Amino acid sequence: MKTQTHHPQTFRALPTHSKPLDTNRLAMLFEQQIALYQSNLRSSSAEYESALKSIPLGAHSTFQSFDPYPISIASAKGAWMTDVDGRKMLDLSMGFGSMLAGHLNPEVIAELKATLDVGTLYTAPSPDSRDAAERLCRRFGIEQIRFTNSGTESTMYAIRTARAYTGKEGVVKVEGGYHGSGDAVMVSTKPPLDKAGPADSPNSVIGNASVPGESYVVPFNNIAALESVFEKHYSTIACFIVEPVLENIGIVLPDEGYLEAVRQLCDQYKIILIFDEVKTGLTAGPQGAAQRLGITPDLICLAKSIGGGIPLAAFGGKAEFMKPVTDGRMPHLGTFNGHILAMAAVRAIDKIFTPAALAKAESLNIQALTRFQEIIDTYELPAHTVGFGVKGCVTWSDTPVRNYRDYKATDFQIAELSFIWSLNHGIMTPPGLDEQWLISLAHGQAEIDFMVNDFSELAKTLRG
Repeated sequence: MKTQTHHPQTFRALPTHSKPLDTNRLAMLFEQQIALYQSNLRSSSAEYESALKSIPLGAHSTFQSFDPYPISIASAKGAWMTDVDGRKMLDLSMGFGSMLAGHLNPEVIAELKATLDVGTLYTAPSPDSRDAAERLCRRFGIEQIRFTNSGTESTMYAIRTARAYTGKEGVVKVEGGYHGSGDAVMVSTKPPLDKAGPADSPNSVIGNASVPGESYVVPFNNIAALESVFEKHYSTIACFIVEPVLENIGIVLPDEGYLEAVRQLCDQYKIILIFDEVKTGLTAGPQGAAQRLGITPDLICLAKSIGGGIPLAAFGGKAEFMKPVTDGRMPHLGTFNGHILAMAAVRAIDKIFTPAALAKAESLNIQALTRFQEIIDTYELPAHTVGFGVKGCVTWSDTPVRNYRDYKATDFQIAELSFIWSLNHGIMTPPGLDEQWLISLAHGQAEIDFMVNDFSELAKTLRG
């Protein structure tokens, strides 16, 4: 199957026409924005220099560090943050979905405060952990679940579970897909093209200091390539792990029919299908991406949006495929698993994330995407908009991005300029050159107007 028709539950709008931008002008504007950044963010610079003495790269996650230095945040509430220079910034990153309820959501805070009256850590089963498991099983349509503390842990244990269940080691993943920093999936996350091999049969490019074991890499939206790998290696493949919508390289939508074909092939070759919903989860809708897109995986990985800002993740799915946890073939351990503060957060988010609340946030996102596309068309920019649930993205290409190779062909010069421009103009987006944003329950019309007006000013400046 080869189609460029995206899944009907997703959003993509291509430009009616576009014209190239002047690369010399882009370079000049970038230098201007860097100079402005350094002039306005002196306290962040000082904080960064101080942090370097005790923290490698001055940040506790490699992605948080970028040139010339990252912005240091002093506080956050609702949809806004304040940096150490006293600048108010609209948060469009929202912890990649972790803050879907908004910073300091009153219902989340109330549950956390009430829990602090009874304890902080049990390292034992409790009614709270049982209740939270039941809530998430109901919501995501799964039979059993185990709590972890990060998305990396969840994907790592889901893969271990699949390996234990099948007695096989091989893992298949999508080129450009990110599934945390476990060794099994630190393969071809953003590989250099000179090492990546043919587009329809990518090499498995191993990340630094990783020992992934038997791994295979396939392009997204290419059923023929997936079937070829399955056909050749099914006797050694335990699982195929994939984000139903890729969110490591902007937002890459599944073609209509692609995920259905994936499900069919996994059944045919008896390969466990794992959906990584660490980033999608509740940002995709009140029951996650799998149910919204109409595909049932064997195992699912969750994190970020299920924790209300508290570190929490999980893996689960059909009871049949969770048997290795039960019978001891795959021991799952962790001192902080089922932490009662995280369980309190689950109670809060289960009340907060109603269909109506998420539908309102999604309608604001659709409005933003539509208005951005109008600006793109007005200024004939080589760009288009993509969205899923409450997430949106400007992709600097006038053609659809359906896989990693398409993403690598987008214009990163404009993307880098746009990122620094946003930071200078009071908008925080995730570093990564993919223009991704998230509309939380705390965002309203004023926030949408703010981000649209800023993009309009950027478009005017790009064209001169």
